[in-house]
Amino acid sequence: MSLQDTSKSSNCHAMSDVLNRIGDKWSVMVVGMLGRNGTLRFNELKRLINGVSQRMLTLTLRNLERDGLVTRTIYPEVPPRVEYSLTELGKTLQGPISSLWDWAGENHSSIIDARAIYDARENATTSSEPRKVAYARGD
Repeated sequence: MSLQDTSKSSNCHAMSDVLNRIGDKWSVMVVGMLGRNGTLRFNELKRLINGVSQRMLTLTLRNLERDGLVTRTIYPEVPPRVEYSLTELGKTLQGPISSLWDWAGENHSSIIDARAIYDARENATTSSEPRKVAYARGD
């Protein structure tokens, strides 16, 4: 199925469904880290992904596994060892996510500058004298 025709409901649904999975920051970070580092254990991933909680990382990994993007391997050792890696489907995301990662690094300062300009303009507009509004009485 091609997503060229966005007027088709099925295409919009497919795009929405995929973006719901890979559009959140933790999924992008997990796929990016597994793509750059290969197979990792849970705590290695947690250390590499700044700010992710244990619960959020667990949920993200489960969802990525459910969608066939990440595989979870449990080794019958004491204590059990669990490793995560990208599936073949997950590896196909490496290119787009790597490009997004590079783009973000190259353009983040421009985005920060644009936000500052926008915020200054908005603050100047809202801090000026408020408009007076006359209301007609319905007597």
